[in-house]
Amino acid sequence: MTTLNIRAITPQDSGIILNFITELAVYEREPDAVLADETHIQKTLFCDAPKAFGLICERQSEDGSESVPIGFAIYFFNYSTWLGKHGLYLEDLYVTPEARGLGAGKSLLKHLAQIALDNDCGRYEWNVLRWNTPAIEFYEACGAKPLSEWVGYRMDREAMAAFASSED
Repeated sequence: MTTLNIRAITPQDSGIILNFITELAVYEREPDAVLADETHIQKTLFCDAPKAFGLICERQSEDGSESVPIGFAIYFFNYSTWLGKHGLYLEDLYVTPEARGLGAGKSLLKHLAQIALDNDCGRYEWNVLRWNTPAIEFYEACGAKPLSEWVGYRMDREAMAAFASSED
């Protein structure tokens, strides 16, 4: 039986987090999209007032002598005006390929659901790429439902700067 442990990230995990982010980017077919480095991770996730938080999933060795990081999740709290409550938004969830099937992804999702409940959140949301059938099937098996009426939009820094400085 595999023993898994979920814990909050620490500043010492910055390299592990960056490695997981890079592996996720490769999996999502965007290997060159990662601009973050360990300094960015330190400054954003471990500052005095972080706006995002993270979890590490570790697998215990057979003899219990060591813990091996096998996955992570990054999340933050948003707000629903209709519910008048915060929500928990899962930014990234990743489990290394060799550890898939051990229950790490489900353990991370369940841990986050409990964090959302403990914080009186009205929603727990995330996005998944349309082509990522294994993830979609996994999320639906956990009870998540796709949002079919919403379309995500994004501005990158260049678009934000152009828009913010544009004349009306």
